[in-house]
Amino acid sequence: MNRIALVICFVLLGAGALVHGATTHRWAVLAPAASLADQFHAFEVTVGDFQAESVPNDMPLKERSIGTTCRYFSPSRNATVVVALTSGPPGAVSTHTPDVCYPSSGYRTLRGPTVETIGLPGGEKVSYYVAEFEKKSATRTERHKVRWAWTADGNWAAPDRPRFAYLRVAELYKLYIVTPVPDGDSDGAAEDPPVVRQFVAATFAQYAGLFAGRH
Repeated sequence: MNRIALVICFVLLGAGALVHGATTHRWAVLAPAASLADQFHAFEVTVGDFQAESVPNDMPLKERSIGTTCRYFSPSRNATVVVALTSGPPGAVSTHTPDVCYPSSGYRTLRGPTVETIGLPGGEKVSYYVAEFEKKSATRTERHKVRWAWTADGNWAAPDRPRFAYLRVAELYKLYIVTPVPDGDSDGAAEDPPVVRQFVAATFAQYAGLFAGRH
């Protein structure tokens, strides 16, 4: 290998290392000066009589990302919703979506990812992915409807290629909102009941409000 080719190789390797270090916050000088992560992970959604309970986080995490999970239950409506939040470098948070994680954990995909839109209490709209999964055992059948979206600035979205859409942000947040699929809806075709739509809209709105200091 001649000297020019060797220099080019070192330059390319150095550039690759710099980009990777920036996206994973490995270089402290390129990391964000202030993070909302602590506030986000301590936050609890407030909707009607839903009560929050922290549960172990079983979402896969990559380098320097943080994950927390809360289960919400409404006694008056007998409704359960699980909210999982992941934050960290965009390269880590933009990947490992439910359509990959659930099948690798033994679930069958009932309905593949599609994009849905919901109106928020303030009049804004949010787009998010939704998919449905099922796992059967000898004693029971679990069916879950999973919604997910990302944000770096309070605007939740479901881009086609999140890894590239958020490549330049300093810190990325990914939100999962999971509800059980009712019995009799084996193909996941039924629309969400009003209580679920209210909770989903409130969750996106309240987490977005943290960016503007509204919560």
